[in-house]
Amino acid sequence: MAVFGATGYTGLELLRILVRHPRVDLAVLSSQQYAGKRVSEVYPSLTGRCEQVLEKVNLVRMISRFDLAFTALPHETSMDIVPALLKHGKRVIDLSADFRLRDVQVYRRWYRPHKAAHLLRRAVYGLTEIHREEISQAALVANPGCYPTGAVLGLAPLFAAQLIHGIVIIDSKSGTTGAGRSNAVELSFSEVNENFKAYNVGVHRHAPEIEQELSRVAKKSVAVLFAPHLLPISRGILSTMYLELKRYVGEGRLSKIYREFYHGESFIRILPPGVFPETKEVRGSNDCAIGFRYDAHSRRLVVITAIDNLVKGAAGQAVQNMNLMYGFDETEGLLGAGLVP
Repeated sequence: MAVFGATGYTGLELLRILVRHPRVDLAVLSSQQYAGKRVSEVYPSLTGRCEQVLEKVNLVRMISRFDLAFTALPHETSMDIVPALLKHGKRVIDLSADFRLRDVQVYRRWYRPHKAAHLLRRAVYGLTEIHREEISQAALVANPGCYPTGAVLGLAPLFAAQLIHGIVIIDSKSGTTGAGRSNAVELSFSEVNENFKAYNVGVHRHAPEIEQELSRVAKKSVAVLFAPHLLPISRGILSTMYLELKRYVGEGRLSKIYREFYHGESFIRILPPGVFPETKEVRGSNDCAIGFRYDAHSRRLVVITAIDNLVKGAAGQAVQNMNLMYGFDETEGLLGAGLVP
């Protein structure tokens, strides 16, 4: 197995999970910045658990040493190597945004012209609870974005039941690791600490991804208003979603809709009506916790989800997809509980 981009936050989280996975042999780990060093030199937390030497990407030298590649590379970079990996018969789980959007024109609008547009329709969107059957047979899985994971999982049962009227407002708050391992000034301690801010309201790149997946569930075009915020915490996403129902549905019926939609799902936790999730309850886990309440005064439903952006929102979801692709138990390597407190 290979991890390309092993020293970013997502790559590190992948290694943390994979080193304890009983069926995984880490054969190739790449890093442009730290090539030649052992992983444990970069992240001492992996000392004695992963002592692989990091390499610069050289597919000619690497290609025979693995059968599956996790590409945890920056957006607009994965598309440079994924076509070659597929051409050599490798299966790929891409954790960038490069293959999440199926429409090439939508990708161009939000990113740039795509270098491997012919693969967009071939890629399977890797939200396991929604696309399980397709993922199990896929050669290329586009791992979901962290914000879309929490939003789509919270809203999919309602859209599938054709209950939502009008535009949904999605108000999401993320820890700083959602921006990657960056030295950007706005992510420095002095900027983030004791602060809480909105950013890219209505123009965040995850909005079309959310609309794409909810439209597929609803079987019609869906529009959302997405407002992301930055929290002064390391990891976690809390998404609060405000929506109008076509007709009144009691909270007991809503609970049944959610529980039936996610029946048998190991990583979905449906909370009782009026009980809401917290980021610390899912921190370090692959869980998505979902709570809701119907507000009779405004006649609106509020749905709240919590995930760890680096686990269910990235690396944990990728490993869940890997398990499915190879016929392993879907929970293998992923059953750790949240880190509380």
